Amino acid sequence: MDWLGHFNYWVVIFLMMTGFYAVIARGNMVKIIIGLNIFQTSVFILFISAGKIIGASSPVLEKGVDLYSNPLPHVLILTAIVVGVATTAVGLALAVRVRENYGSIQDDQLTEEEDGEPHT
Repeated sequence: MDWLGHFNYWVVIFLMMTGFYAVIARGNMVKIIIGLNIFQTSVFILFISAGKIIGASSPVLEKGVDLYSNPLPHVLILTAIVVGVATTAVGLALAVRVRENYGSIQDDQLTEEEDGEPHT
């Protein structure tokens, strides 16, 4: 079965669509941030999967090894994980401030308040 050889890419597609659905279907700011994190995780898995060469060794010079994997995608994803955690913290802090100021983190209630209608 050929699709089992690309199982990680199917996982990427599933996570990507799940995160995308959570972003567009939910009005809650925290759920949107979680959806963005799921989407971001799928991109991490995609880049790490593309950066691995089957049968290759780590880039340490050894006798008898003539195929090496490039460590650059893994290093870039490690950096992206750190940036992702920081932006998630900022997003959640903003959601807390919005909740303190407006009493809600639901998009529809915030837009009603902006239009002059009271929120429930």
